[in-house]
Amino acid sequence: MSKLFDLQGKSVYVAGHRGMVGSAIMRALGARGMKPLVATRAELDLERQEPVEKWFAANRPQVVIIAAAQVGGIHANKTFPRDFLYRNMMIAGNLIETAHKNGVEKLLYLGSSCIYPRNAPQPITEEALLTGTLEPTNEWYAIAKIAGMKLVQAYRRQFGTDYISLMPTNLYGIGDNYHPEHSHVIAALIRRIHEAKLNNAPDVVIWGTGTPRREFLFVDDFAEGAIHAIETYSGDNFMNVGSGTDLTIAELARTIADVIGFKGALVFDTSKPDGMPRKLLDVSKMKAIGWQATTPLRAGLEVAYRDFLAGGGRNNA
Repeated sequence: MSKLFDLQGKSVYVAGHRGMVGSAIMRALGARGMKPLVATRAELDLERQEPVEKWFAANRPQVVIIAAAQVGGIHANKTFPRDFLYRNMMIAGNLIETAHKNGVEKLLYLGSSCIYPRNAPQPITEEALLTGTLEPTNEWYAIAKIAGMKLVQAYRRQFGTDYISLMPTNLYGIGDNYHPEHSHVIAALIRRIHEAKLNNAPDVVIWGTGTPRREFLFVDDFAEGAIHAIETYSGDNFMNVGSGTDLTIAELARTIADVIGFKGALVFDTSKPDGMPRKLLDVSKMKAIGWQATTPLRAGLEVAYRDFLAGGGRNNA
């Protein structure tokens, strides 16, 4: 598909460049010979408008990619509702408003598939947004992400800005967060099953029934999709980004155990919450602009596990 916007030669700011998604986007841009603008949290507090405005005035980015976010799994969402709602809303609001004030040419905001109703028809199309009740276990994060995506849409409609949003499915891969309490499902399972193997444990306990179905996308595939969308898409509506296939949590856990070489039993604690019964995205709109995922799940899990063993993830201690 022909380019509508050429990134080459542009000054690109990646907000959240140290996170799993941001670092994957940095790798993808680096492979194209680009050196994006970045700022650490110590250098730039994205939750405060004034320092964001000063940084933009000094650095003048032409393209902004918002990968910065407060993220985590079910336990983290339940424990820190204020953090997930307030911090994510402030990050989105400050960056999008300042981008507009400084005449940024293109902006990409990254949402999350948790924005969809708990019982949305599967596969979930973009039109399912705001048609039902959110999944309670991640509603704080979801509401913030919906607000960010709607803000992008509002600036586009009011000012004609070339701002777009993508809604990724569950991501995993290099640089994931392996914190024992605040990680997402793949990172949590890698850590737990790896530790069980080291300790010669007879089994591993996994939250929930194991029956919910989930879709997973290797983060470097997503980064390629994000860049492709920046260059080939300019529209009012957001687009889903996923692998287009799903599997049960039990199947996922068995695959991870096989990758790690754990021979013990998998025990499912049915007293713990499952979350949404199924979450598979309809990715036909991304396919229509010429992108689809290329990394098979097992191959991606093998890369993720090697990264974990090398200490590449956050909170890996």
